[in-house]
Amino acid sequence: MTSTVLFAIGMGPGEMVIVAIIAVMLFGKRLPEVARSLGKQYGQFRKGLTDMQSEFRGAMYEVENQSSTSSNRYSHRDDFDYQEPTAPRFELPAQPPSPMSDPATPNGDRTS
Repeated sequence: MTSTVLFAIGMGPGEMVIVAIIAVMLFGKRLPEVARSLGKQYGQFRKGLTDMQSEFRGAMYEVENQSSTSSNRYSHRDDFDYQEPTAPRFELPAQPPSPMSDPATPNGDRTS
């Protein structure tokens, strides 16, 4: 798993050897216990992440079930008072515009 993660972030075999040498130089004889503690912390992190994901999925499942039961409750129009929305009706103007009127000049007067 660790090598997969390291390859995923762009570390090749050469870089991993360099990191291992630096780790041995830094931690020396304590390297096994440091690795063990890092492994435990990683395991706790994964467990917490899994718990959080399962809690989130459970909440989503409850919301989906709640919304499906509420939509089934109102699926019949007889159960509640429903009115179709209406829009204002378009009416034609009472008198069509005269062909002599020019919208650019007031009262259709032509001075040229």
